[in-house]
Amino acid sequence: MQEKKIEVKRIFDTIAFRYDLLNHLLSFGIDRYWRRKALKLTGLNSSSILLDVACGTGDVAIEARRQGVTKIFGADFSYNMLSLFNKKSDWIKGRNVQLVAEKMPLKNESVTNITIAFGVRNFYDIQEGFNSFYRVLKTNGKVTIIEFKMPSNFVFKNLYKFYFKKILPLVGGLISGDKAAYKYLPRSVEEFDEKTNLPELLKNSGFEKIEQKFLTFGIVQVIIAAKTK
Repeated sequence: MQEKKIEVKRIFDTIAFRYDLLNHLLSFGIDRYWRRKALKLTGLNSSSILLDVACGTGDVAIEARRQGVTKIFGADFSYNMLSLFNKKSDWIKGRNVQLVAEKMPLKNESVTNITIAFGVRNFYDIQEGFNSFYRVLKTNGKVTIIEFKMPSNFVFKNLYKFYFKKILPLVGGLISGDKAAYKYLPRSVEEFDEKTNLPELLKNSGFEKIEQKFLTFGIVQVIIAAKTK
């Protein structure tokens, strides 16, 4: 577990300066749609208090601000990611924290919404992370998870795996300078998809009204769960 934590932090610190470029390039720009759609489904508004976990360089938080949210906090394992977020958006300065574990460094019942995009699979203890989400959310607050998923269609699944295992590591490695990072990312998706039931883990932490939606031929899932008590 500890080894995974160290490796994840190393990977994202290393690729941080090419992260935005590669996200948009390797997803053909569809990543912007995924974030925008997930936040629309969540129903954020000007009264929302948002904690964006695994915020990276801030694309989810920036989209949330476009949708009217002004109270936003970011949290990430990677110092380099947070530094780039601060450079992209002056308004986040002083509201970013570097995570050292899955326990959120916020007071109980202090936010109305938590988002985490493509970050859950990098947790070394997902259940502890979800327990922490539940603790810092206000009653009727929501957690929104955006995560990759292996598609169910046989033909599309094989095309997806070919792209994910052959093309993505090659292009990502060349541009980022870290081939290992872009071998880890597709590997982590397949392992995560086979072994992890996110709705069940959310339920274990006390969440209810759990909804799961699939985007772009099923390669991305959006899970929204509420704290009702």
